[in-house]
Amino acid sequence: MSFSNLHSELLFNIKYHIKEIQESLKKSPNDAYQLVNKLSEFTGSRYQVTLNLHFPDSKKIYDVENYGTENLGLVVDKFRKRFPIPREIIKRKAEEFLGNVTPQDAYMYEGKEGLKILTDKGRIEILPGSIHLWCKIDENLKKFCDWLMQEVFLNNEKNSN
Repeated sequence: MSFSNLHSELLFNIKYHIKEIQESLKKSPNDAYQLVNKLSEFTGSRYQVTLNLHFPDSKKIYDVENYGTENLGLVVDKFRKRFPIPREIIKRKAEEFLGNVTPQDAYMYEGKEGLKILTDKGRIEILPGSIHLWCKIDENLKKFCDWLMQEVFLNNEKNSN
């Protein structure tokens, strides 16, 4: 499974149902939110992951054309506490794929690990079993997420939960 394929399918499903989304938005922003997250849950279920769209700025709910292009949450294994590879490798790869970013250790409590990658356009939160993209999703970010899928989220050989 690749993040790029999952993301492409999500965008396709949103585009396919855009009229329904726009109609539900006229009735209520909550209806549109429910519908778009049904689509993202459906898309995620085809890959055995939980996929959600987030709207940290409530006005973004009206920007239907950009649904799926930012503020995305992907959960592969919500119980996983530790990365299967050293955090330093993930930080280095974030810099390789994304350029001028600031990787930081984060959410380090109760035996859990996590990383926060700060960019000039937002942030990326990486936990051993999930990623939350609080920024626009561009080609470089998709490549980084594809790498994360293979080396971190779907890497069970070295998983020491």
